[in-house]
Amino acid sequence: MTRNDGRLNFNLLDEDPLPQDECGVFGVWAPGEEVSKLAYYGLYALQHRGQESAGIAASDGKSIRVYKDLGLVSQVFDESTLNSLTGHIAVGHCRYSTTGASQWSNAQPTLGDTPHGTVALGHNGNLTNSADLRDRIIERHGRADFGELNQGNTTDTALVTALLKEQPGDSLEDQAMALLPTLEGAFCLVFMNENTLYAARDPHGVRPLVLGRLASGWVVASEQSALATVGASVIREIEPGELIAIDSDGVRSHRFAAATPSRCVFEYVYLARPDANINGRSVYESRVEMGRQLAREDTHDADIVIPVPESGTPAAVGYAEASGLPFAQGFIKNAYVGRTFIEPSQTLRQLGIRLKLNVQDHVVRGKRVVVVDDSIVRGNTQRAIVRMLKEAGAAEIHVKISSPPVKWPCFYGIDFASRAELIANGATMDEITQAVGADSLAYISEDGMIAATAQPRSTLCTACFSGVYPIKLPPESRRGKMLLETPAESADSQNAGGGCDPGPDAEFELDEIPLAEAKK
Repeated sequence: MTRNDGRLNFNLLDEDPLPQDECGVFGVWAPGEEVSKLAYYGLYALQHRGQESAGIAASDGKSIRVYKDLGLVSQVFDESTLNSLTGHIAVGHCRYSTTGASQWSNAQPTLGDTPHGTVALGHNGNLTNSADLRDRIIERHGRADFGELNQGNTTDTALVTALLKEQPGDSLEDQAMALLPTLEGAFCLVFMNENTLYAARDPHGVRPLVLGRLASGWVVASEQSALATVGASVIREIEPGELIAIDSDGVRSHRFAAATPSRCVFEYVYLARPDANINGRSVYESRVEMGRQLAREDTHDADIVIPVPESGTPAAVGYAEASGLPFAQGFIKNAYVGRTFIEPSQTLRQLGIRLKLNVQDHVVRGKRVVVVDDSIVRGNTQRAIVRMLKEAGAAEIHVKISSPPVKWPCFYGIDFASRAELIANGATMDEITQAVGADSLAYISEDGMIAATAQPRSTLCTACFSGVYPIKLPPESRRGKMLLETPAESADSQNAGGGCDPGPDAEFELDEIPLAEAKK
């Protein structure tokens, strides 16, 4: 269920953030329509993919106007702002930072000039050769500070926008075809000049990107939910290694690289909305099947199965079905508590998860409870959930996780905790179980998770679980979220809690046992 601010889920503990996808992208070409409002509603449906900033650029065929700011889509835009973004083409973006700090100058779409008009560009994913792209700009100009780079933008998206200007070609289309083969990593790009909308997907197809049809035009978006929200029918996915162009001449498709699929399996586990469909497979059905498979692999004698809402619900449905145990709603989530800009007092901070989630005591009291969630990152959320269930009188608590242990960082567009903070990194199953306080703990196997997606193993990226990275990584000194920041900017961003390293959990969990202590 979509929350009132457009997000499917929020962090149950602010100090234990969920894995975050970098961005959602949306583009529309529709003469005669209010394209900025279509982009607004499309981004609203994609809000779960990025909640730090939002922006929309629109063109009337003569000029491009852009408005962007920090905040949720509903906070950034109002009626008057959208009415000022007139035209027949629009590009929209909602961001969570995986390259560059969370600051206004890094909001998208980015703007740049080219010999073939102004370009506005939004990007979902993460390039792995950003250092090389920056070096290419420095070699040509002796510096790396023109365009939005000169205005403080420190994202790989700004590098792409700047490099488009440098490419040979008689059109922006030709320039894109020259640049795209040189980009490495994960990228879904939606961009435009004054008259044409473009969309491109990296050869590995790491992140999803779909094409839809309106009665009066065309739409491209990260997920089908955005198409459904604006009344567009799904035509197909943009293929890995494909560039499409949309204008008054229709839709044109170009192949800039051969497809070598490595789709992100975590899209099926958690990132995408349940109503998404990726490579012909329903995300919801994949998650239900993960729950079924989890029950086949590890079933406990218990009285009820409950989910951690909302992302654990489909897997809990599947677990209950396969185990024969009754499904129950053991938690009630407050849909009106999300990100807050009011600093809580120490008393409220100690309440933590209770501000957002409450146990139904009469459902769990005296029961042996199986509680199903999609993943464990640091483990603090699960520890708080187990504690709440115990206080509510649950007799036993068996935690079941519908993905394997997360042990490795992602370099393709998901912001996990650092590897040192991942609870499954270097800890045994018994140690993790003791740390979260459960009577038992089980993860689905990697084979079981992959089988649930109905995708060939060779076409999926499982790096965060397996440590096997399908796209070559640069040396450690030439990668990282703050790669393009100056040293001072990087330090300031980290001190401000810029998204990649939220800091220790000790302030919230004053009475918790650290994992290091649990190992003793």
